[in-house]
Amino acid sequence: MDVLLAALADPARWRLVALLAERPRSVGVLAQLAEARQPQTTKHLQALERAGVVVSHRTGQRRIYELQPTVLRDLATELLRLADGADQAQAFHLYRDNLHAERSAAHEPGWADGRSFTFVRSVGVPPEQLWPHLTDPALLARWWAPDDLRVSEFTFEARPGGRIVQEYRDVDDLDGSDTIVGRAEGVVDEIRAAEHLVYRLSPLLPGGGAAFTAHVELDLRPTATGTDLEVLYRVTNSTVDSADFIAGIEIGFGQSLDKLIATLPAGASPAAARSAAAFPAGTVPSAAFPSAAFPAAAADTLAAPAADTLAAPAADTRSPK
Repeated sequence: MDVLLAALADPARWRLVALLAERPRSVGVLAQLAEARQPQTTKHLQALERAGVVVSHRTGQRRIYELQPTVLRDLATELLRLADGADQAQAFHLYRDNLHAERSAAHEPGWADGRSFTFVRSVGVPPEQLWPHLTDPALLARWWAPDDLRVSEFTFEARPGGRIVQEYRDVDDLDGSDTIVGRAEGVVDEIRAAEHLVYRLSPLLPGGGAAFTAHVELDLRPTATGTDLEVLYRVTNSTVDSADFIAGIEIGFGQSLDKLIATLPAGASPAAARSAAAFPAGTVPSAAFPSAAFPAAAADTLAAPAADTLAAPAADTRSPK
């Protein structure tokens, strides 16, 4: 592929390819049409022949060059594959568009307060099997990040008042040598096993302050084919600097939920699901809180003391995009 691309990169050779796409031609005619000297044209044609783009045939006193369409079709297939991959990565372009709009709107504190997002996913496992994937740190860390990020530090204490800590790195930063992308801290407010989960989470600004507070409610409803998962995401305490975060909520959290669905092994028990895939590279759960601590039979909702603001520790961590 490198030889082919190098051969086609020269404008003079590309002109010869275009002429040969019309019909086979001799060196002399190609030199005339390309308005070039014949020796130079011969060198270009030889380079194209070495790359497999053309073949030559001796006919009497003339050497005729003929284009090899299969090679170009193979190149076109590879370019289309790359283009298709780029199409699937359109989330960044959507985020960029959202970012411009949110930054334009972020003029004063509280500018995005009351903004809410609703996410609904149909899951092919019953609530009892889905629940550990929403509360077990090892299972949560497998999906709770957008497509281009991975969880590098994670704490989720599945009890009212329990701590939540998330730290993110680029998904390709496997050895952790690149800069931390972002960090968020929060607290669990309510929990009713296999039914209801409420928490607050604040992404941190580079100086350590909270960008905003996300109030997140997850409800699990059993269906004939599994579970309907509904998530209500509400914004409060938004700062002027929170625009970059809020621009990515709908895209990023949506991607995370899609990863959750993809990681669920159909028909497998939670224990089997956990052992089926290794914990993501570089991610170490700080604690594991089994879902058995909150049995499904428990009917009452446990609640943490009501609060609307999370205290953010002074930490100089980069903010997630």
